[in-house]
Amino acid sequence: MPPVTPRGKPFPAPWPQDQSDLARSKRFDMMTFMRYPEGHKEAIRARIVKAASEGLRRHGLDGVSIPALMKAVGLTHGGFYAHFQGRDELVAEAILAAAQQTGEQVFGEGRPLDEALDLYLSRGHLQRPAAGCVVAALGTDGARQPAPVRRAFTRAARGLLSLIERKLHPGAPCREPSDRALAISSAMVGAVVLGRLVDDEALAERILQAARGVARG
Repeated sequence: MPPVTPRGKPFPAPWPQDQSDLARSKRFDMMTFMRYPEGHKEAIRARIVKAASEGLRRHGLDGVSIPALMKAVGLTHGGFYAHFQGRDELVAEAILAAAQQTGEQVFGEGRPLDEALDLYLSRGHLQRPAAGCVVAALGTDGARQPAPVRRAFTRAARGLLSLIERKLHPGAPCREPSDRALAISSAMVGAVVLGRLVDDEALAERILQAARGVARG
């Protein structure tokens, strides 16, 4: 006979009542224990994008594998698909993140064009592609990439043109890049690409210097 309360009613049966309930309770406890704080998934995604952005600029579009990338950020290969549908999505997002980084670091608000030119057309930029302009680092391979990646490169290139245009005409309404902005951007990107290709520091410095002269008109 089950125990009863002082009023003669049966005590509630202890919970969980059976093995299935026990299993459910364990799952509930585990889910509660493993619940991540708000923003955790977004923070992990940002870490992956940052690592990809740097790795791709350093090693090239085909130089970074998903397993190696996930290992570098301390995650498993399988965890990648909790954040991205595929490699192209990650590469596209990494390109845009790199472009934003250059915009902030080189063409930041209040920095005059001459100073931005000195930062972009510098020996330091040549030597550190992983932290530099993604258009100069990877743009030559962009046209051969799948559509999502090509679209990201297009946005990055147009963004660079827009930054130069705004430096030329601060405070002016947004508009299509002028010929002057096109010429400056072409000189900047071309000089960095060419400067990295030549195996001659003196020649590389001359290329940068010549591009600074062209850009300043």
